[in-house]
Amino acid sequence: MATSSNDRSAARDLIPEHPTLRSLREAAAGCRACELWERGTQTVFGEGSPRAGIMLVGEQPGDREDIEGHPFVGPAGRVLDRALDEAGIDRTDVYVTNAVKHFNWEPRGKRRIHKKPNAEHIRACRPWLEAELAAVKPDILVCLGATAAQAIVGRQFRLTHHRGEFVETVLEPMVTATVHPSSILRAPDDNTREEAMAAFVADLRMVAEAVRAAPRRAAG
Repeated sequence: MATSSNDRSAARDLIPEHPTLRSLREAAAGCRACELWERGTQTVFGEGSPRAGIMLVGEQPGDREDIEGHPFVGPAGRVLDRALDEAGIDRTDVYVTNAVKHFNWEPRGKRRIHKKPNAEHIRACRPWLEAELAAVKPDILVCLGATAAQAIVGRQFRLTHHRGEFVETVLEPMVTATVHPSSILRAPDDNTREEAMAAFVADLRMVAEAVRAAPRRAAG
């Protein structure tokens, strides 16, 4: 039976009084703030260094992430790993998460196909993202893809026009956006795919340089 919006607990009500990444992850496992928990296998919370200078935010977990319970472990995650490596960024030094913590999908035969989360899903999950940012205090937040960018910067943001720019937001003073690694997998041919990968790596190199130049924010 579907859960009505009146029966759902707000994510903000689940956040511990003195949150740590561990306590946030444990609390998020029971989140019922939107109906996606009914379709997903589990909450897929963010992971990475609690002192990361870079936080990467994607749209939502995919099929493999939903099954394994970890962000960016599927095909797009492998693209991200390669790009980070080529950009000189150690994945263990960053924090990776998603704007939405449950997998939204629709059936197609025996497969579960990604379905874009809507504004309600993004709003329901926003307290978790805010709490992750407060716990990690990254120097730079990197939006992976248009959905994450619009969720964080605003609906007026257009990746085609503002890719690679640094902007200030209410969530984070230094935010930039690049493509989601899954878009590289959808390239129509090898040449296009390699060009897209090179541009993605260049964006991440720029982020790495900006982090090295930024004064580290004090933990609070």
